[in-house]
Amino acid sequence: MNDKSNRLGRGLAALIGEIEPSEVPRVAESGGGKRLPVEFIVANRNNPRRDFSADELGELADSIRERGVMQPILVRPWPGEPDRFEIIAGERRWRAAQRAGLHEVPVIVREVDEREALELAIIENVQRADLNPIEEAEGYRQLTEQFEHSQSELAEAMGKSRSHVANTLRLLKLPQRVRDLIARGELTAGHARTLVTADDPVALAERIIAAGMSVREAEALHHKSGGKAKTSGRKGAAKDADTLALERRLSDALGLRVAIDHKERGGKIEIKYRTLEQLEEVSRRLATS
Repeated sequence: MNDKSNRLGRGLAALIGEIEPSEVPRVAESGGGKRLPVEFIVANRNNPRRDFSADELGELADSIRERGVMQPILVRPWPGEPDRFEIIAGERRWRAAQRAGLHEVPVIVREVDEREALELAIIENVQRADLNPIEEAEGYRQLTEQFEHSQSELAEAMGKSRSHVANTLRLLKLPQRVRDLIARGELTAGHARTLVTADDPVALAERIIAAGMSVREAEALHHKSGGKAKTSGRKGAAKDADTLALERRLSDALGLRVAIDHKERGGKIEIKYRTLEQLEEVSRRLATS
């Protein structure tokens, strides 16, 4: 694994230890750590987390009133402004601390550039289990587009399967209406993956929610209403269950849409890709299998 994925794989805790602490004279010392007034701190503009549940913030604020902020907030100095610091990781704790009425919070101050601050923020958030699937997908997209990490590097570094990373990224192809339903928890990621290839994902999503369908039921509805394709030379004939299952299995393994056109004396497999990176990954897998 190269240096880039090694850096990702070590995670936030290891990265914090590698960065030299900043000399910030205005940060108060308390109990061996540093503290900052909450008004000196600003949110990270590139934080992949967009949804801060009021209920969850309230619960965390109650805990902070009773026990204080147990884990310091990671910040970096704002260039040219000695009394301003940008959050790298810990925005939820900072918001809850303000709700709890705290005037100061414990911090770790690190000198990092814009690129490293963004990368640390994404890694810290993606590695948390409570990101919703859309926020997770946005984090993966930022890491692939802005830092040129491949899906394979991300999968290895995050301890996820490559198909998980690929399938999560595919959620970003859904209409905004469906992505909002996923972000609010009205649809699971499993439901959403069923909708990626649907002709009308919004209508299908609304039917799934209205009927309270399981993922398996949603898949069956999709194949019945929008998952039909040509097969055996018969116009409009639905694919059999075995063919559909094989398509799903190959799609999950490759992280790409796979279509099988099976006929009496053979057939063809179609793999759809969007980028040269995806094509190169498929070629690599075929060459090494």
